[in-house]
Amino acid sequence: MDPVWKALSDPTRRAILDLLRDHARTTTELVEAFPHITRFGVMKHLEVLREAHLVQTHAAGRRRVNSLNVVPIRQIYERWVSPFHELWSSELLRIKELAEEEESGRKDRKEGGRRRSK
Repeated sequence: MDPVWKALSDPTRRAILDLLRDHARTTTELVEAFPHITRFGVMKHLEVLREAHLVQTHAAGRRRVNSLNVVPIRQIYERWVSPFHELWSSELLRIKELAEEEESGRKDRKEGGRRRSK
């Protein structure tokens, strides 16, 4: 999983993945999307993404078509995010319940004060 983290650590590589999330693109389309980077630079980024199995490339005639492989990202989610999801959800639910109890207590105190003043 270390190659995936390395690949995701670079903002240009994340931008490439964002483009590929929409649909597969040729290497030329990706190069054109990053005019501030040379073709060689984009191809180096693609190589890092391929080594991390985040991008799959196949030949279509003379073109190379790159597509997103979501499996490594899903594995990261399942390993690092999913276990905390339940914790976060239960903590947020607890905060919601405490806030509702506090709000209910304020309403009760307010209504009790109105009854006494009548």
